[in-house]
Amino acid sequence: MRLTFLGGVGTVTGSKLLVESAGARILVDCGLFQGFKQLRLRNWAPLPVKPASIDAVVLTHAHLDHSGYLPLLVRNGFSGPVVATDATRDLCAILLPDSGFLQERDAEFANRHGFSRHRPAKPLYSEADARRSLENFAPTPFGPPVKVAGAFEVRFHRAGHILGAAIVEIRGDGHTLVCSGDLGRAGSATMMDPARIERADTLVVESTYGDRRHPAVDAGDALADVINRTAKRGGTVLVPAFAVGRSQELLFLLHGLKAARRIPDLPVFLDSPMAINASETFCRHSADHRLSEPECERTCGVAVYVREVDDSKALDTNPVPKVIVSASGMATGGRVLHHLKHYAPDPKNTILFAGFQAGGTRGAAMTGGAERVKIHGSRVPVRAEVRNLQMLSAHADADGILDWLRGFKSPPRNVFLNHGEPAASDALRVRIADELGWQARLPEYREEVDVQ
Repeated sequence: MRLTFLGGVGTVTGSKLLVESAGARILVDCGLFQGFKQLRLRNWAPLPVKPASIDAVVLTHAHLDHSGYLPLLVRNGFSGPVVATDATRDLCAILLPDSGFLQERDAEFANRHGFSRHRPAKPLYSEADARRSLENFAPTPFGPPVKVAGAFEVRFHRAGHILGAAIVEIRGDGHTLVCSGDLGRAGSATMMDPARIERADTLVVESTYGDRRHPAVDAGDALADVINRTAKRGGTVLVPAFAVGRSQELLFLLHGLKAARRIPDLPVFLDSPMAINASETFCRHSADHRLSEPECERTCGVAVYVREVDDSKALDTNPVPKVIVSASGMATGGRVLHHLKHYAPDPKNTILFAGFQAGGTRGAAMTGGAERVKIHGSRVPVRAEVRNLQMLSAHADADGILDWLRGFKSPPRNVFLNHGEPAASDALRVRIADELGWQARLPEYREEVDVQ
């Protein structure tokens, strides 16, 4: 079995792992690079392998850093199945067309206002490209193994990260490869715990939070503190949130805080058609999370859904203190950018991030103390309070990853750390060596490894 690391190494984005055995090729994840420009440029470069030569894609979950390159892969010649859980397919049916639509809209906006260096600015792919890629999906349940590309047997185990997220077990030519995808947090109020895996010959495990522990602070307490403090100033709390996973957890917490009267009865707006659709999908897949149907309905009912553009614009002229939850989570695009231009310059407001911010994103800049951020060609001053509630992250922290690794009955022969920035991945490598006695490696971009 041969592995080629085509993304998600030295960075938390662009996850792509090429797996080859017995003349067959599959790609585990097919994500977009995000953040720093030199990473984003990889999205525009030809894939190192011809898309038509790939027999199948296996997705761990729906987030765009794991699925967002699929429309381009299909447009450029891939014609095989995209093997994914039912919920992942349903979420990709929301995220991928929305990604294409936003790229088209952003290109049109840049051309109309003349702030792009490219003439004309073009989208990486279109909404139509994204919808075509959905035809390739082959929904697959958790548990039973399925044959993929003739040479592989694939099994999905629950990862607990977001709805439908899977740990992928791949067997081929007598070798067992386990890819963790993004591991969720044990004890989450909404998501299942990551499944325990007992053996693997080769393990590829994420390391997003490999150098840190989540704050030992109750998320509800921290959220209430921010909202109450901002409300006293007469301000608005703007939450750039990932449409899938984080938005639903935020609504769950907001409903609980309101029900307990721990925060004022401020209006809450979910201003993201994608997050609205994802919330409705969340309630349809009750077997994939901990909430009952009534709890789902109450959670989603705490917010006013904002679908139309004019209604979204009206939020910025509404002076009433409120909470706006709007995509995207790292402030890389979407409606939240228009809200940031309005709310970030005013010190009475709070910009509240809710998890990991990849290097090179506006979220990373703002949580790092940037006094100005560039939005739509203009430098927007940041005078609002900026907070990041990292305890809301949907990723296991370093302790959580180590605890999951302890579930293996024997050490895998090969351990690779991916989906992490260099400092985080190396810190986790050291802890794995010190605490488990395993030797783990940090692969390089485009590195090929024979693990047989």
